[in-house]
Amino acid sequence: MNSNKCPICRRPTDPVNAPFCGRGCKDRDLLQWLGEGYRLPGPPVDPNGLDSGKDAD
Repeated sequence: MNSNKCPICRRPTDPVNAPFCGRGCKDRDLLQWLGEGYRLPGPPVDPNGLDSGKDAD
């Protein structure tokens, strides 16, 4: 894998916006995270435990 290419559009990276080619791709990546377009794997969550009003401690 060539680390000198933008992970969004595959153009050469810009050192100011690394690892992206520019501000546009950098913003697109951020919007994916904020819009839940990217997800990290993890254990299943018990839906009955969500919003129960109890502290996690």
